[in-house]
Amino acid sequence: MSNNTFNLKTPRIEVVDALRGFAIMSIMLLHNIEHFDYYYFPEALPEWMKVLDKVIWEILFFLFGGKSYAIFALLFGFSFYIQNDNQEKKGKDFRGRFLWRLVLLLGFGLINTVFYEGDILMIYAVLGLTLIPVCKWNDKVVFITAVILMLQPLEWTKFFYMLSHPEYVPMPNLSDRYFGMMGEYLKSNSFMDYAVGNLNIGRLASVSWSWENGRFFQAPSLFMFGMLVGRKKLFIASTDSNLFWKKALQCAIVLFVPLFTLKTFLPAMIERKATMNSLSIIIASWSNLAFMIVIVATFVLIYQKESIHNLLSKLIPFGKMSLTNYIMQSIVGSFIYYRYGLGLVEYTGATYCLLIGIALFILQISFCTWWLKNHKQGPLEYIWHKATWISFRKKRNNFSDVAMNKS
Repeated sequence: MSNNTFNLKTPRIEVVDALRGFAIMSIMLLHNIEHFDYYYFPEALPEWMKVLDKVIWEILFFLFGGKSYAIFALLFGFSFYIQNDNQEKKGKDFRGRFLWRLVLLLGFGLINTVFYEGDILMIYAVLGLTLIPVCKWNDKVVFITAVILMLQPLEWTKFFYMLSHPEYVPMPNLSDRYFGMMGEYLKSNSFMDYAVGNLNIGRLASVSWSWENGRFFQAPSLFMFGMLVGRKKLFIASTDSNLFWKKALQCAIVLFVPLFTLKTFLPAMIERKATMNSLSIIIASWSNLAFMIVIVATFVLIYQKESIHNLLSKLIPFGKMSLTNYIMQSIVGSFIYYRYGLGLVEYTGATYCLLIGIALFILQISFCTWWLKNHKQGPLEYIWHKATWISFRKKRNNFSDVAMNKS
């Protein structure tokens, strides 16, 4: 088989599934130490554990904060490319079907929001619309558009406006208000209070935070970069792709060091908080992008080494069932930490939460490995796939036949 042919059995697809599994795993660990967005730091813990909690918190957010999400977004765009390319080879236009697929993803996200207000699926379902017109553009135009979006044009506009208008006082962040309101229903012992609160206040808090932190520009940018990675066949192991990832790794490291340094010391350098916030969002976007490239490039390169490949390939089942795992971790995690369930939020710091997250990961990956021995897809992946390719025309014809028979 040619290296230019996309097939489910190619190593490229394996590394993508493994990388997606890595992203979902790291997202789950972060969600656990955050108590699934229920920020509470127990005071009854011994001092040594509080110190350890802080160290674990800072290490995990340094490694995965903003980066795991970025990998997930990159692979979202890549997956779109694969599906769109497969349909184009059959002479079919995938865009209408992709639109329907996003509607279905919105539904999955709505279900997930019932348990966890920080759901990203609904936002992806909306921002994924940007891929519909972009998929027909040439590589150069797509790349330029992605770079412009990653530059955070709105934040630069706000930054320069505030420089030229020192008297301007921006409105407080809406997300702070909504997160404050969330504190009321998070004290409840009723699951219904959580469900209703998450679908209303919690959803507004999550969307507002994403908007205020540049995710509405960053996510479409990453979708487009993921699509370009697919077009350039950079996940197929070859001399050219390996050279690309080696160069990308070197450049990303060179960029990340000054960006992270600037991000760390920026608050001390700029007194005006509003101006600092815009610059922080811009720098954080590029810092996270650089570190994400470090992770992806390193993962792709070491995946080809046999000893490491045998270990990382165990993530493949976890990555293949990413939708199922993402929603299941919200259901189980919220039950573990929220007060309508076990209420462990009151007793667990980052150390305990990390151990819980690791235990959940082991359980989930064991389940995924077992499930895929008997099924081609995860349960939610199967539903999403079947619903995506449902034949509306056939159903309409069937309804017409029934009507004619009755008449």
